[in-house]
Amino acid sequence: MDAPSDRDLIVRARRGETQAFGELVQRYQKSVFNVCYRVLAERREAEDLTQETFLRVHSRLGMFDLDRPFGPWLRRVAANLCLNRLKLKPPPQDQVDDERGYGEGHVIYPEAAIEHRQQVEQLSAALLSIQPRYRAVIELRHFQEMSYEEIALELNIPISDVKSDLFRARKLLAGKLKNEPHL
Repeated sequence: MDAPSDRDLIVRARRGETQAFGELVQRYQKSVFNVCYRVLAERREAEDLTQETFLRVHSRLGMFDLDRPFGPWLRRVAANLCLNRLKLKPPPQDQVDDERGYGEGHVIYPEAAIEHRQQVEQLSAALLSIQPRYRAVIELRHFQEMSYEEIALELNIPISDVKSDLFRARKLLAGKLKNEPHL
């Protein structure tokens, strides 16, 4: 039997079937955590905001447009919650956590897996070393695949600021990664 679609699970969850919503949580928990971790750069905060995301989504499930894909909407809710959290407190210390929140690659050879992990760690460290404002535009553009217009609406800034922030963020990341011996 095929797994139920997101749409089917949402319809069932709207009717009060907690198991259906639980299945949605299982399906998307890792990707929501990844969004939160990339934006917040703190594992514990990311875990808290992941839970908060699912609580928020559950309470607003009735407003979700069933004709749209669920995953991007869910991740956008997570990104918004994280960005709001960043606005409410000073940015965290730039520390690199040994346990990254990123998904595991599907690499067969140990040497390739080690190299891939090193690249992910270098990129993570570089991302964590730039200002949260720049991390946010990188997250929304490259990980959430949002358009410039969507990012501008999301962050409540002009499109010109989105473009200049992305340019600066990419330039900063390129400079940091260029200085890394493994890349």
